[in-house]
Amino acid sequence: MPGQRKYYEGGRGLHAPARDSALGLGIAPPERMLGICRGRRKFLAASLTLLCIPAITWIYLFAGSFEDGKPVSLSPLESQAHSPRYTASSQRERESLEVRVREVEEENRALRRQLSLAQGRAPGPRHGNHSKTYAVEEGTGDSENLRAGIVAGNSSECGQQPVVEKCETIHVAIVCAGYNASRDVVTLVKSVLFHRRNPLHFHLIADTIAEQILATLFQTWMVPAVRVDFYNAEELKSEVSWIPNKHYSGIYGLMKLVLTKTLPANLERVIVLDTDITFATDIAELWAVFHKFKGQQVLGLVENQSDWYLGNLWKNHRPWPALGRGYNTGVILLLLDKLRKMKWEQMWRLTAERELMGMLSTSLADQDIFNAVIKQNPFLVYQLPCFWNVQLSDHTRSEQCYRDVSDLKVIHWNSPKKLRVKNKHVEFFRNLYLTFLEYDGNLLRRELFGCPSEADVNSENLQKQLSELDEDDLCYEFRRERFTVHRTHLYFLHYEYEPAADNTDVTLVAQLSMDRLQMLEAICKHWEGPISLALKSVIQLDLAHTKKAMIVPAFETLRYRLSFPKSKAELLSMLDMGTLFTFRYHVWTKGHAPTNFAKWRTATTPYRVEWEADFEPYVVVRRDCPEYDRRFVGFGWNKVAHIMELDAQEYEFIVLPNAYMIHMPHAPSFDITKFRSNKQYRICLKTLKEEFQQDMSRRYGFAALKYLTAENNS
Repeated sequence: MPGQRKYYEGGRGLHAPARDSALGLGIAPPERMLGICRGRRKFLAASLTLLCIPAITWIYLFAGSFEDGKPVSLSPLESQAHSPRYTASSQRERESLEVRVREVEEENRALRRQLSLAQGRAPGPRHGNHSKTYAVEEGTGDSENLRAGIVAGNSSECGQQPVVEKCETIHVAIVCAGYNASRDVVTLVKSVLFHRRNPLHFHLIADTIAEQILATLFQTWMVPAVRVDFYNAEELKSEVSWIPNKHYSGIYGLMKLVLTKTLPANLERVIVLDTDITFATDIAELWAVFHKFKGQQVLGLVENQSDWYLGNLWKNHRPWPALGRGYNTGVILLLLDKLRKMKWEQMWRLTAERELMGMLSTSLADQDIFNAVIKQNPFLVYQLPCFWNVQLSDHTRSEQCYRDVSDLKVIHWNSPKKLRVKNKHVEFFRNLYLTFLEYDGNLLRRELFGCPSEADVNSENLQKQLSELDEDDLCYEFRRERFTVHRTHLYFLHYEYEPAADNTDVTLVAQLSMDRLQMLEAICKHWEGPISLALKSVIQLDLAHTKKAMIVPAFETLRYRLSFPKSKAELLSMLDMGTLFTFRYHVWTKGHAPTNFAKWRTATTPYRVEWEADFEPYVVVRRDCPEYDRRFVGFGWNKVAHIMELDAQEYEFIVLPNAYMIHMPHAPSFDITKFRSNKQYRICLKTLKEEFQQDMSRRYGFAALKYLTAENNS
């Protein structure tokens, strides 16, 4: 029909094959004008370069071919034959000049090739039907095509304006629940932070456990230009609990459906990610894709790369309805404001209710429902290039999404096998994942250049304390560490117990003394049900109401393989045979001598010992005991200072008669190596000890005099 335009998604944007009268008048539309302007600019720049470089080269060579006003040959042999002033240095200079000439010639050839490519890419008149260009859409385009998708193209001017502003905040939503997810999401976050250049705002839908872990992590991580908000997943369960779900993600795998209702009403757009995602590029590139949405497109999704929704994986396989191969919801771009206006909540609920009448349950959690909605409303979707979600489950077409490492954008471990998935390039993907898993998160505490962070009281106080330190102080590194806030990632040992349906489960109840504590591990290996244990020593010594530090006698072995003694009698036998030794008896006797190992051999009840200089036993204390002094980092005096502080606060030191621990051999730490080899390290440690003792005197007055006296006499 006259005046009707048909648009085709191409590698660089939109192309109109059948333009109206504007083309007949010779008026290029804005996107065509921009392409012509860019092409002409490249053509002119390359042409000028080709003209200028030979001219500059000729002038350079001409000027260099005169010496004292006389022409000098560029050939070393000719120069040697005719110039009496020829020397070895002048020969080297001329040889280097010849090398430079060859480099200039090579640059000329490269520029000619570039010019010919630019001319080949220059937009020309288009007539009739055009085939689709899949270079970017299918993830196989060159880097220039890729960059073109990140730059605005709606202006007729030659200047290129970035779609994502320099300090624009990028919003990311993640559903994260449980112990495992709280660990996986940290690897995802590190991969995002590593590449990012914009402020980030994470919206985490988390259960109580994950929120406790992640809140501690981000508070101690203190990454500039990063904000984190939590949303209680427990409160959202009622929104989706009516949907039966067979997927391993459980009820939390359905919560992306309610993000329009959960996230702030003034939030217009958000990138939604699964926790098993690894980024290999700047997330701003994905954020920029929002500007390509048109009409009623409100969801940005990558096509599913397996045959799941085609229904041919096995006999009687009956998947949920989907458009073609369907879409994967591991990476979603959500236009929240438009979704709310479209009544998204009502839309997905009605679709889910209708399909569940026949399907009975979901197999792939929220993904099934998203696809059922899209099947009925295909206009909602903007299809993302598949490199934005390279899906590494078994039997996928993921290898068609990239030709080279530079093509990869987002890797999705969407198989229950995770790192054990089958893929031709899985070793590379696994190494990339492990790189971020093991990457030191402290290195990501970098400021964004030109993007001021929101004021943070803790960070400001830390900076103030650090600024007051003298950087010329030879012990500056020690003093700085005292104020360092260490990134803290809490770790829980995951355990889930499901009671028997017929209420016949049995709980193992036992009481034990400290000499039987080592048997606990063996019991846990063989008893799968619940266990309730009472440790007697803690109750008998009334730790809850008294200041006591229970000393666990320490021993050591020089053997890397040791059969751990199952009783005190067995330990004493190994001690007599020379298999075990009292801890550090041969290098640092004072550290554990006050434990009185001779008395411990025959002791049957706890006994009290007195503090002595350099005493550093392993102790069990209440959690409200004094903290370690932060000035002692690395090797030396951290436990000594702590025990001294306990003594100053009138803690009793009680040796447990049936408890023990064994130190196993290991390679020397980096800090002890510095202590042994670096004189300045030892000088600084001595300085810090003196400062600590002075602080003790100020805090405890006359009572602290014994520590200074004992130190002088030792």
